[in-house]
Amino acid sequence: MLTLAYSPCPNDTYIFAALTNRLLGTDAPQVRVALADVEALNEAATHGTYELTKISYGAIPHLMDRYRILRSGGALGRGCGPLLVAREGAPRSIESLARARIAIPGERTTAYLLLRLLLHERGIAKFESPAMRFDRIIPAVATGEVEAGLIIHESRFTYRDAGLVSLLDLGDWWESRTGLPIPLGAILARDDLGLERARQLDGAIRRSLAFARANEPAIMPYVREHAFEMSDEVMHKHIALYVNEFTDDVGELGIAAADELFARARNANLIGAAEPRFL
Repeated sequence: MLTLAYSPCPNDTYIFAALTNRLLGTDAPQVRVALADVEALNEAATHGTYELTKISYGAIPHLMDRYRILRSGGALGRGCGPLLVAREGAPRSIESLARARIAIPGERTTAYLLLRLLLHERGIAKFESPAMRFDRIIPAVATGEVEAGLIIHESRFTYRDAGLVSLLDLGDWWESRTGLPIPLGAILARDDLGLERARQLDGAIRRSLAFARANEPAIMPYVREHAFEMSDEVMHKHIALYVNEFTDDVGELGIAAADELFARARNANLIGAAEPRFL
């Protein structure tokens, strides 16, 4: 049985619900599923723990010796980038942020890579960035544990409820610099599965997504089960934002976005020479 890992976020559970719950018929692969925060998945991938796994694009340069990137199931788009948030009245200049403690959702996340790229552009190489689970960042900022936080996932829909303001939208920054969609997350297949098996799995993920779109009443209980602390409104906004045309197929535009992210990171000496390997 195939090992498959993804996050409990609504976009992932929506995409994989049919595959996970064996709703695609007897010809679909059977999977043993593990759910974890994306940074935990990034860490597990460095050990090759799962054959098929969700991953941050920020982690991919360190994984191309054992995984290839599938074309379906990923998270790319426009208007969906990480946000840098703080309490009302916080200094808004980049220079002042560099002197602050900025909570991040993990050192391998795309959000952190984008923040480092932006600060590199401003000539800032070092800043204090304590890592914590993405859902701890808003409370940490609100209570003053840190001065600012880099938020991802559904936090972009809820930070105002905690009295926080957005200082910077890293998605807007990325799109203004490149004109490309922002590559956030991807599905990787371990090399030992082989190329033909990877293609079959890519197709199964696409079928799972198609099933979800055509049969939402059948899969939404599974999505809701893993979004129990989230309102229905936020859950549906999350799916609408992160499940889009790039989820079906990353396409040439999505591949160009990934290439651009890695090229910029290499030029800033933030990653090595690894190239993304798409199916």
